[in-house]
Amino acid sequence: MIPLFYPPKQDVKEMIKEVRDTLTSRWWGQGPKGDKFEKEFGKRFGHKYPVFVNSGTGALHLAYALAGIGPGDEVIVPVLTCTATCHPILLLGAKPVFADIRTDTLTMDPADVEKKITKKTKAITVVHLGGQVEDVGRFRSLSRKYNIPIIEDAAQALGAPKLGFGQYICYSFQAIKHLTTGDGGMLVVKKASEYTRAKRLRWFDIDREAKKNRKWQAWDRRGITFDQEVPGYKFHANDIAASIGLAGLKTVRKTIGHRNKLVAEYRKLLSGCPAVEMLKDGDTSNWLFMVKVQGSRDNFADYLFRHGVETNVAHIRNDIFRVFGGKRLNLPGMNEIEYQYICLPLNDYVGIEDVRTICKLIRKI
Repeated sequence: MIPLFYPPKQDVKEMIKEVRDTLTSRWWGQGPKGDKFEKEFGKRFGHKYPVFVNSGTGALHLAYALAGIGPGDEVIVPVLTCTATCHPILLLGAKPVFADIRTDTLTMDPADVEKKITKKTKAITVVHLGGQVEDVGRFRSLSRKYNIPIIEDAAQALGAPKLGFGQYICYSFQAIKHLTTGDGGMLVVKKASEYTRAKRLRWFDIDREAKKNRKWQAWDRRGITFDQEVPGYKFHANDIAASIGLAGLKTVRKTIGHRNKLVAEYRKLLSGCPAVEMLKDGDTSNWLFMVKVQGSRDNFADYLFRHGVETNVAHIRNDIFRVFGGKRLNLPGMNEIEYQYICLPLNDYVGIEDVRTICKLIRKI
């Protein structure tokens, strides 16, 4: 079976070496390896203020909190995304407002976003679905025109060109992403003040720099050496995860390059194929390779599965989940492609010959 998803080919020996070093040290929780991972990640991807957390969802939750999202507020999100984009909004007492998608990219339509902006709109979350970064100029223009911050859900977009136009960037290091720490995430902020605040909020608003300066003592002559001013979260990551991430940083470029080659082969061999329509090519990290099936998607998926190829839709429209209202909204773009799009195998364990086999099968349909 050719797998749809698979963890990246990070160097296992290097990961074991880093983890062993951590497990024989004093620090298993948040410690020096986490600091080092943040620093090395920032250098590798050009970020000044990265904050390592326990998941991409944790990164999003922190970004929403930093943006001041609260009860009665609205956050505009694409209707087609992982539900993790939206759950933190509800937990903060706010409401996700679903915008339609473009049928040529499956990413959020900025024209529909502008229609959804109200006095209650506190942020716009741009999801780079499958790694595709779209409409940078238009979203930046909307942000400036209405003075609304952009939160980039880049969980699937590590290494994609043109990232970073928003005030916040949220990455995921979940098991099957380009770079994994087993599970984890990174929040990137633009301001030094928010960097300090994010680091405090990720662990119960504790000022760990102050603790470190006092040799990690939480008390001094029965008085506290640090204060907690607001409710915080248990979103920090640990040094075991950071060890895996440090090893992964050495191979992540190879993973991204491999996926780029596979997608180039898909596009070459499926060009003009009547069975599928490819999405618009663009600035992408190629985490997913999605096509639109010209016919019955179920039959298409069953046919490929019988021939040893896994497929899936990965994400479905969020408006139909009961937690978000459970009502299929009048969104023409989403309605048009709802039963068409599907993901083809794309990971480190898929080779060029696998892609050729898949495309040969599809061209026989």
